[in-house]
Amino acid sequence: MMGEPVLVMLVEDNYDHAELVIRTLEDHHIANKIQHFSDGQSALDYLFRRGAYADPETSPRPHIILLDLRLPRVDGLEVLQTVKNDEELRNIPVIVLTTSEADKDVTRAYSHHVNSYLVKPVGFDDFSKLMNDLGFYWLGWNTNPNA
Repeated sequence: MMGEPVLVMLVEDNYDHAELVIRTLEDHHIANKIQHFSDGQSALDYLFRRGAYADPETSPRPHIILLDLRLPRVDGLEVLQTVKNDEELRNIPVIVLTTSEADKDVTRAYSHHVNSYLVKPVGFDDFSKLMNDLGFYWLGWNTNPNA
């Protein structure tokens, strides 16, 4: 992805959490664009280019998806499963970013082929460090196949 604009899809219904993710990514110059969705259905509509997102020019594929689990309309695990079952989308790294540390959630996410499962730290400094490390790893150091 060297030199290529980086698009992060953030699927998060808590606006305070979303704002924190967006601000942290921007402060660390990790993403060129962040596309935020507050529910699973609108995220899937974007990914599958339905309705308002039908034009591929205005709805480019994200380089990475940051996905909360507890979402309205379509929950995060269903979004994850749908993405990983689609031949065109499955290579997009999906990182669950949630408050849930429940073993059943972690197990279910990995059974649906999540690329990483991260629990949101409570403090701003820890959260900022997590986002910085995540950005450098997934968008800088990691090598992905071309989607």
